[in-house]
Amino acid sequence: MREEPLRQIDPPAAGVRCVPERPGGAGVLVVAGSSGRIDVGRVWLLAAQGVLAESVRWFGGEGQSPGPYDVPIELFLARVAALRARCDRVVLVGLSFGAEAVLLTAAHADGAVDAVAAFAPSDVAWAGVRPDGTQTSHWSIGGTPVPFVPFAEDWEPDDDPPSYAGMYRRAREVAPQRVAAAAIAVERIPTLLCVAGGDDRVWPAVEHAEAIRHRRALHGLATTVVTDAEAGHRTVLPGEAVVAGGQRMARGGTETADRRLGERAWRELQVLLGV
Repeated sequence: MREEPLRQIDPPAAGVRCVPERPGGAGVLVVAGSSGRIDVGRVWLLAAQGVLAESVRWFGGEGQSPGPYDVPIELFLARVAALRARCDRVVLVGLSFGAEAVLLTAAHADGAVDAVAAFAPSDVAWAGVRPDGTQTSHWSIGGTPVPFVPFAEDWEPDDDPPSYAGMYRRAREVAPQRVAAAAIAVERIPTLLCVAGGDDRVWPAVEHAEAIRHRRALHGLATTVVTDAEAGHRTVLPGEAVVAGGQRMARGGTETADRRLGERAWRELQVLLGV
């Protein structure tokens, strides 16, 4: 395999692409979670399966939003177009905020995305918080913020390290009309895999996954949902190292459970990739 640097000009993004010796025809975009980082490890893992895999930094880089707010979905749509030009099949893989991003991207890709694997997904677009404390959308399209669910101003964590799952549940209770407006049009995605830990303490990923499955079922579409009651926010795929660091918070799960969920998810992900 060979690794190539990526530098997207409009919208700006730096990244990496890994090209296998014998490409199998599939191209994969990997989008990391709230770190916004280039997920080199997962790119290499997927490229070892014979797919062209790439990942980009989606905030915090040169010319980008300094945080996970007002991020243009066009950034990811540009990568989809680049992969479609080279590959027979395009698959998006995202974690947490990154799962939110890939679901929105696929829903706005006019059929250019064949499948999505959403790890710790969300069925709606959420608020991003600017440095001045005001709320806006995580995402924009055509320069306009995507409808989002705002956070309840009266919510405070009651544990240490903080778990934020209650914050997301509270936001839905307070503004149900905003939830409806912010729902991602997942029925526009041909094939969808959701992976969620039942002990996810960052946000209620299993509840989100079930909401996605329900919305798609109303349109006659099946959704594969893989869960483990003891796993947390960060699923660990076979061959991956456990990710450390990031914002101080409770993420739930155990390494054993997170890896167990990863083993189950890996089999389904290979099906999406056609390997």
